[in-house]
Amino acid sequence: MLYRYSEIFRTMLMISDLSLAAVCWALAYWIRFFTGWSAPRGIPEIEPYAYALIGILPLTFFAMRSRGLYLPQRTGSLIREVGGVIGAVVVTVVILLAADAALRTWLSRAVIGLFAVLAAGSIATFRIAGRGFLGHLRRKGYNLRYLMVVGAGDLAAETIDSIHSHPEAGLRVVGVLSGNPAATGQTIQGVRVVGDYGSVKQQLRARRVDQVVIAMPKEDSGSLEKMLAELDDEIVTVRLIPDLLHVMTLRSSVEDLDGLPVINLRESPMVGWAGIQKRVFDVAASSVALLVAGPAMALIAVALWATSGRPILFSQERMGLDGRVFRMLKFRSMPTDAESETGPVWAKAGDARPTPLGSLLRKTSLDELPQLLNVLRGDMSLVGPRPERPVFIEEFRREIPGYMLRHKVKSGLTGWAQVHGWRGNTSLHERVEHDIYYIQNWTLGLDLRILLLTLWRGWLHRNAY
Repeated sequence: MLYRYSEIFRTMLMISDLSLAAVCWALAYWIRFFTGWSAPRGIPEIEPYAYALIGILPLTFFAMRSRGLYLPQRTGSLIREVGGVIGAVVVTVVILLAADAALRTWLSRAVIGLFAVLAAGSIATFRIAGRGFLGHLRRKGYNLRYLMVVGAGDLAAETIDSIHSHPEAGLRVVGVLSGNPAATGQTIQGVRVVGDYGSVKQQLRARRVDQVVIAMPKEDSGSLEKMLAELDDEIVTVRLIPDLLHVMTLRSSVEDLDGLPVINLRESPMVGWAGIQKRVFDVAASSVALLVAGPAMALIAVALWATSGRPILFSQERMGLDGRVFRMLKFRSMPTDAESETGPVWAKAGDARPTPLGSLLRKTSLDELPQLLNVLRGDMSLVGPRPERPVFIEEFRREIPGYMLRHKVKSGLTGWAQVHGWRGNTSLHERVEHDIYYIQNWTLGLDLRILLLTLWRGWLHRNAY
């Protein structure tokens, strides 16, 4: 859906990024050594820092390019672009630190730290301002690209709606072509159907069109080859949106397999660098949480031992990432033989099985604290869909469409469903919808938001029992 940036614009963007990086490196050196900051070893020569810039600039460029920051961003997420800038600067600084240690140049860590903050902040601010300025121009009618949508079904309607949702992208739909000649004159999402598939050449000559977006419904797929043949000798950009709305349930993407386009219909977002970022965050945050919660956990353990003896911890089979079963830890809140007569039972309000202390732990969710150990050893994540027992999952997967998609990511100590109240004996359909929303929209920022909501609202909840 994006009109390619000109080479001139991309070159200007690259020059601005690298210029800002160079200025920030020099500014970091000046702040550290010429603003009254204590320098016990004296002010170092500037030459090593100037030579370092020879490596910093290409590193910054390749890190930015590897994150797609020089590709068209008309409808791309601003948050993702800013996150990409920060990630690129972090990669640059990590490689710089490694090279500094290997070459024993011993550059000031304060200079490198200041550079990281200044470069990430200035480049991100420049891009935010640039996007805002371009968006303003496009809303005023400048720098527009005109589109013709081929197809008049639900897919075409969703395509047009998505375009209308981003006026800052400067995309305008000038007409729709339908497979049904009788539909001419009707409107789809406010855009007029100007003709049928056979009139595509006539319509392209009747108005300015920069791009043809083929969004045919699957029942018109037989007309696709003929439509492409009609467009073979036209100079417009042609883009194809396959009608896969009924099968795309998680993040979808397209990749190349030796020249063959491969569409991923159900892809986990936690792969590659994203997976590494999430794991590093889990390890760091769970380690800190264990240190903070350690005294409370020790007191709970002593209280459990004094009131109901051992074992203190209770482990139970749960299903996690890719359907793998692991042992999830909890503080024991029931007698050891709680299910000896009933078998596996779903917890309900008024459950008489918990001990008095166990009931308090469950109501406050403090029985979940040992799962920080599950997070630390990699069975779980801090944030994700809550894991269920395999014995219940066999029933849920038959009754709830898409239930197993929850297992495309690691199970979590808390999750999007839980902070919205869908925990305990509540609607499983709502819980699954919230879990799938989390997977589709995952970012590290969303994880932080969920953790803050968990802390803000507390672990007390009417459905915790």
